Amino acid sequence: MSKVVKYLIIFAIIGIGGFIFYSKVYIPKSTYKTISPTIGSLDVEVFGIGNVGAKNIYTINAQMGGKILSILSDEGLWVKKGDLLVIMDSVDIPELLESAKISVQKAISELEAAQKELKSLQVKKDLAYDTYKRYSKLKEQSFVSQSEYDKAKADFDAINAQLNSAKAHINSAKIEVTRASKGVEALKIKLSRYKIYAPIDGYIISKDSQVDQSVTPSQSILKIVDPKTVWIKAYVDEKISADIKIGQKTDIVLRSQSDKKFSGYVKEISAQSDAVTGEREVNIAFDKLPIPFFINEQAEVFIATKQFKNIMKIPSTATIFKGEKVGVWIAQDNKAHLQYIEIIARGEKELGIKGLDKDSKILLTNPKNKTLKEGMSVH
Repeated sequence: MSKVVKYLIIFAIIGIGGFIFYSKVYIPKSTYKTISPTIGSLDVEVFGIGNVGAKNIYTINAQMGGKILSILSDEGLWVKKGDLLVIMDSVDIPELLESAKISVQKAISELEAAQKELKSLQVKKDLAYDTYKRYSKLKEQSFVSQSEYDKAKADFDAINAQLNSAKAHINSAKIEVTRASKGVEALKIKLSRYKIYAPIDGYIISKDSQVDQSVTPSQSILKIVDPKTVWIKAYVDEKISADIKIGQKTDIVLRSQSDKKFSGYVKEISAQSDAVTGEREVNIAFDKLPIPFFINEQAEVFIATKQFKNIMKIPSTATIFKGEKVGVWIAQDNKAHLQYIEIIARGEKELGIKGLDKDSKILLTNPKNKTLKEGMSVH
């Protein structure tokens, strides 16, 4: 094979390789997607991060220490005000209550007997009084002896003494009825403390004790949150917190549901910043509470503080930073050029800017493409 043929083959291989490199490597590496700025509305948002919390969380514990017999609800369930939640072991209180009720009935029976005896004695008194009065007149006329008169008077005095004793017995019986009745009421109240009811319409967020467990009066059994007071306790850099106002609309992203956005609004703003972190607490309420929700779950909030009309917008991912300057790569005559811009407003994913023509072709960078440099050829 002649040298000429060899050189021709080598040149052909080099040419084919160069063509393949140019078409399969160079062209793809230097080909960039482009976008143009858009004109429209832009919501300026303040970003914050925090946790799901609640203003009112009720700890359900036993008023009387003892053993838990039943827990009638569980974590993650809704309850209504007045629902029976927990039954404690009341030990011997029911038996004591029955005994106290018997004591009340006994006291009432004794009172009724005393009252009947008083009526009987009242009849006897009237008869003894009539006898005494008659003997008094007969004695004045000397028709009865002194001893007969004395006996009539003694009988009358004895009946009066018995009447006074009966009245004292009645008063004592009334006191006993009152005392026994109060004892019954006290035992009923004590017994009621062994049953625990829901204080509000709410959502059970934790179950802290178990059936057959012995608990003290201060020990938590359940925790119930008032759903009306659930909010996000978000923390916002004080440098960007000045535009936040009560009632501003807010998007909420929960860590457990990162693919969803929940709507809400600014409920409260803390009057002071944290001296260490330089952040302010902003409480964000849900428009509609997500179910389920988890207290202390991490959340991100995006508070809409302003809205710009007819502003030039670009994606925030299109920008690059050079020191303190911000710019975008644009295509001019198939060459890359770094155009510096001024950011007017920042949205969630877009920026409001100045410094570009509306027909500018912004180059979007990609890890698969070559790194852009000033004057580099682009396709």
